[in-house]
Amino acid sequence: MEYLNPVFALNSIQQFLTTGGSVLVGIMVLAFFLSSFILERLAYFTLAHRPLVKRLKNEWDNREDKTSWRGRAIRDEMISEVKNRADQNISIIKTLVAAAPLLGLLGTVTGMIQVFDVMALSGASSARDMAGGVFKATIPTMAGMTVAIFGLLLSTYLERKSRREAAKFADLLRL
Repeated sequence: MEYLNPVFALNSIQQFLTTGGSVLVGIMVLAFFLSSFILERLAYFTLAHRPLVKRLKNEWDNREDKTSWRGRAIRDEMISEVKNRADQNISIIKTLVAAAPLLGLLGTVTGMIQVFDVMALSGASSARDMAGGVFKATIPTMAGMTVAIFGLLLSTYLERKSRREAAKFADLLRL
């Protein structure tokens, strides 16, 4: 039950951030923005996509001229609008996903530099000291990879959903 205590949770997060180094704060900020963009896309598909499709479908159905050059151009414009709205922010999500493991690697490299610096200053080459330092240095890589896997799964889902919804809308607008 202590895991449900907010003070315990905050202390655990603080200890994790302290153990992994300052790059973990960057990974945490990146994870926050990644989650925000993913939630925005999920909210769009849940709340705003259907009304847009319905409005554009009604506009198309109320048109008398559907087969002329102008009618086809309007149809293409409507399909493009749905596709653009569905694809919005997906490139940002994919960029953040790609940046997460790179930040993790940066944390590992800076952690290893600190380990070697301490070893050079102290003159000690104890395996125990090295193991503790390597452990501390690999935590950012683990965090970066975890964020990247989470983001990769959801960005793939959102990208497929976007393509599927655009194709479904194109099928709705019959000539």
